[in-house]
Amino acid sequence: MSSEMREQAARDVLAVLPDRANDLVRLRILVDGDEPVVTVIGKYNHGKSSLLNELIGRETFAVSDRRETVSLADNVHRGVRWLDAPGLDADVGTADDRHALQAVWLRSDIRLFVHAAKEGELDEKETALFAELNADGARTRRQTFFVLSQADQLADEVELDKVCTAIGKQAPGTELNVVSSMRNRKALEGGKQLLLEKSGIPALRAALHSALERVPQARAHEVALVFDDIREECRALRAGHETTLAALRETQQRQALEFRQGLKAVIEKVSGDIEAMLNALGTDHAAIPDSAQDAYAITAGKVERGHIQIAYSRACIEMDGFLVGHGVDGLPPEQETSSRRMNSVMIAVMGVSVKFRKDLRRMFCEAAGRERMQREFTHYYELSDDRRALAGRIAQTQAAIVAAEQASAALRTLEARA
Repeated sequence: MSSEMREQAARDVLAVLPDRANDLVRLRILVDGDEPVVTVIGKYNHGKSSLLNELIGRETFAVSDRRETVSLADNVHRGVRWLDAPGLDADVGTADDRHALQAVWLRSDIRLFVHAAKEGELDEKETALFAELNADGARTRRQTFFVLSQADQLADEVELDKVCTAIGKQAPGTELNVVSSMRNRKALEGGKQLLLEKSGIPALRAALHSALERVPQARAHEVALVFDDIREECRALRAGHETTLAALRETQQRQALEFRQGLKAVIEKVSGDIEAMLNALGTDHAAIPDSAQDAYAITAGKVERGHIQIAYSRACIEMDGFLVGHGVDGLPPEQETSSRRMNSVMIAVMGVSVKFRKDLRRMFCEAAGRERMQREFTHYYELSDDRRALAGRIAQTQAAIVAAEQASAALRTLEARA
């Protein structure tokens, strides 16, 4: 797979699972990596760099009484990459902290957790990290060794036993690799075999050799594990979106049905009222035009037209109450006019006024008129803010499902090339 294809596949996964960024980095390291990686981690001035130098057998990592390792230092020796990470004292969010994260969680196959014997018990941060490393090891099969360093700086074996007992209570079941880099150096320089063995370095080196032989199997397990985890998260994410989409569509259909049925009932009710009113009327005075001399007089035509307008207004008020209850009030933005009082769905569908019986009969008493009101009010209902928002959520959920499908396909592509 080309680098461009792999990067695109990773982007497709991260588009829906942004929290998996480190996992994808780890996968790439596992798939592309050659030599196994041993990382030493611990607080500043706990002898990490000295330990690495003694394990490797040469002066490779800087040793100092002050805070020396402030970046990620590495060295390849005899087919193993050794990493010396910044101390656990690194402030969160700093470059030191990011280097430590990369060394401990992204690149390492084996972790050497270093704690100076002179410090006694583990502090809270050390205890938490060691527990995290063990939990990760149980899951990924990455191995962590507890290294109790600088054992020579304690007064005697009694003091050493006290420290070991205290740490054993903090981390039950943990095998402590007690070492002294200083004793190892002196033993090598003086050819003292017993001191060399007492330094603990040869024993730790032998344990590491055995652990390194298990790295290929652990890597294969971790690759499968991470792919399985991401695949399951993609599946669960898609399933969740599909459940959401089904619920949204059910809501959309239910609301539409309730609106159509409720609107039909309201239209039939007001139409029945108007038809009863019209049937009770006698002579159609409203149809007789007023003469000039009737301009300021109360005529039968004016009275009837006023009566018709009142009946019409009551019908509109009743229908408007139903519409407002379903979020249908103002016109959609694309239909609004400069006159705010005219930006009403009722006015858009029904007009401003009705004066004659024939208009009322056409609008309320004829099937075509009732069907028109049903159709046009339903049209504006679908353009209401609530319905548009619901349609938008449906579209977003559909897009999320597509993205989850793309992420799953991208993951399969990455897995096929792993």
